[in-house]
Amino acid sequence: MRDKWIFLCICALFIVIASGFAQSPQQTQNASPKKPSSYLPVVDTETFAATHDRMSAAKSAVMKKQMDLLAERYDLSNKPAAGVVMDRSKAVQDGVRVKLSAGVNWAQLAGMTAQQIRDKDLFPQGFLPLPHANHPEGGMVFPKFEIQEILKQEERDLTRFDLDFDLPDHFLPEFPPAIYLTTRPDLGDVSKGQLVTIANFFDLFNGILNPKQIEGLRLLLTPFPQQQFNQTGDRRSDKPSRGVACLDCHANGGSNGAFHLVGDIRPQEFRHRIETPVLRGVNIQRLFGSQRALKTVEDFTEFEQRAAYFDGDPVIATKKGVNVLERGSQVHFMAEFQELLDFPPAPKLAWDGKLDPAKASPAEVRGQEVFFGKGQCSSCHVPPYYTDNTMHNLQAERFYKQHMVNGMMMAADGPIKTFPLRGIKDTPPYLHDGRLLTLDDTVEYFNLVLGRNLTEQEKKDLVAFLRAL
Repeated sequence: MRDKWIFLCICALFIVIASGFAQSPQQTQNASPKKPSSYLPVVDTETFAATHDRMSAAKSAVMKKQMDLLAERYDLSNKPAAGVVMDRSKAVQDGVRVKLSAGVNWAQLAGMTAQQIRDKDLFPQGFLPLPHANHPEGGMVFPKFEIQEILKQEERDLTRFDLDFDLPDHFLPEFPPAIYLTTRPDLGDVSKGQLVTIANFFDLFNGILNPKQIEGLRLLLTPFPQQQFNQTGDRRSDKPSRGVACLDCHANGGSNGAFHLVGDIRPQEFRHRIETPVLRGVNIQRLFGSQRALKTVEDFTEFEQRAAYFDGDPVIATKKGVNVLERGSQVHFMAEFQELLDFPPAPKLAWDGKLDPAKASPAEVRGQEVFFGKGQCSSCHVPPYYTDNTMHNLQAERFYKQHMVNGMMMAADGPIKTFPLRGIKDTPPYLHDGRLLTLDDTVEYFNLVLGRNLTEQEKKDLVAFLRAL
């Protein structure tokens, strides 16, 4: 009886298997698609060599697609503003770089409603969200000058075999940025024109910082495993990597323009490109992260290490080597150093953050009047640091229809924190994703989205004022 039962079970199993093989191609095609998941695969199904060869071969086509998009959206030529430089000598880029649709100008756009611009598809493409260089893939991407200097000082390579940086260098901050300390303004740029790394930080800061701050700086300069740079086969560097340091993106506590994707949005096409903000002035800020609304710099520091480095996936973090920081000492030390980073000097500003009339030009004075008057910029950007330490939703999606571009959905940005405007000329590109290449672009964007109807002269004067902050 038992043998007969086993025989019947085996027959039934064969029937089930045979029916599976007998499915028609049409049945297979009609199978329900795979559900989207919040989780990345943990087990590698492809060898590193195969992944490397496949993605390296696709790199040129991926980058061409992104560079074609940038050329379609912007005038990428090098047009320095006369007599306007960043911290030391790098020229600030001049002029509006966003391209308009044929047959329309800024004045005409300003006279239209959001619905009319949407229906006629006239919203400037450069005002749309900016995709990652390879949005379906994502991850940290560093400019070449940062890669070269880290390789020179530390023999650590931040090159990705699948991607290059996309924006031209002349639209990025001066490299390396200067470092100003709230505790020692008399010293000026304490970096002495050098990129601060694990190789030189002690010589530069011993005798200026206290021991806790020096230890915090050391941790900010220490590379730890990250999604694309780690020891596993699931990486995007040729060789196994020690990882990425906080100040690889926030170079000298400023920014080098490095970008990646926010870790807290799913699915992938809705994730936002995030351009590295400066850490200058975090001591006066009450919100951290462009959209995360983290309440302290300690929260931000810990969040980056535990979550943002690994796209918000703790399982992947465990696989690749998460750096669990001790909150009471290590996170505190790192935060203490960050809170010393000051805004650059602004010699034309008085104690209240407004222009000293004796030092400002007529254009700057007129621009200040627009800022506090017709432009209503000060309703969010409150002096002396030009932030209200809160978040605002500009609702720019009123102007365009949702659609896909280079793997990214052109959807709503949602609430974005008010970034301080002090030292703004030194930190291009602008907005949370770097879609606005110049201050001129930024003025045009807010003039259109907020309906301020500024004249050409008012816009030029406003740019002059912003450069003085």
